[in-house]
Amino acid sequence: MNLVLDIGNSFGKMVLYKGEDVVFRDQAPAAELFKKLKKLFLKYREIERCILCVVGAVDPKIVPFLKINTFLLVVSAQMKLPFENSYETPETLGADRIGLVAAAVFEYPAKNCLIIDAGSCVTYDFVSAKGQYLGGAISPGLQMRFKAMHEHTNKLPLLTADDRFLTLGNNTHNSLLAGSVNGLVYEIDGWSNSLTTQYEDLTVILTGGDTQFLSKRLKNTIFANSNFLVGGLRQLLDYNNC
Repeated sequence: MNLVLDIGNSFGKMVLYKGEDVVFRDQAPAAELFKKLKKLFLKYREIERCILCVVGAVDPKIVPFLKINTFLLVVSAQMKLPFENSYETPETLGADRIGLVAAAVFEYPAKNCLIIDAGSCVTYDFVSAKGQYLGGAISPGLQMRFKAMHEHTNKLPLLTADDRFLTLGNNTHNSLLAGSVNGLVYEIDGWSNSLTTQYEDLTVILTGGDTQFLSKRLKNTIFANSNFLVGGLRQLLDYNNC
């Protein structure tokens, strides 16, 4: 069995595979992840390999535990990758972005792909049909926008998103909601439109925690898959012959 462990800014995800089939899936805040990880290994003693993708804080006990109990592969720019990394500073490219680009190459080979990960931050990454990663962008995520307006002003409230489709806000609450949500939607559509004019047959993939919320509001045709990174990491483990 192979374990995919994805530790982000807010949560850690554990997905256990037997071949290509998911046999276990769970997530937890960073403080609780190691406890759940130990329970997982007690239940599934057949775990042999693990791929670890880290962008957030990681419990210092996790990596030594995995090294003892599995063959551990840590995602980095130095590993074997299915694409050419043309980032000016490849060593600074986040592990999550590396995993997402790899997932796009595995899932959509020989396609121009824009991968959008809508989480704490929103990342945009482009890989060409020739398998060359050309770069991307990073901007504040939806909850970060809400939090910034609340914390950097005296009177604006802290919001959470709801399912309404607002074009114009008729009060302060709705104005904040319309500005944050529509601003992000227009940003995503803008990136898609801009790259579509430069590259033929652009495939746009939306993933991350806000996938379902945002996908209903976007004008452009996208492939929405909130588990896109996990699937790519599983394939990246096989690609490295581990």
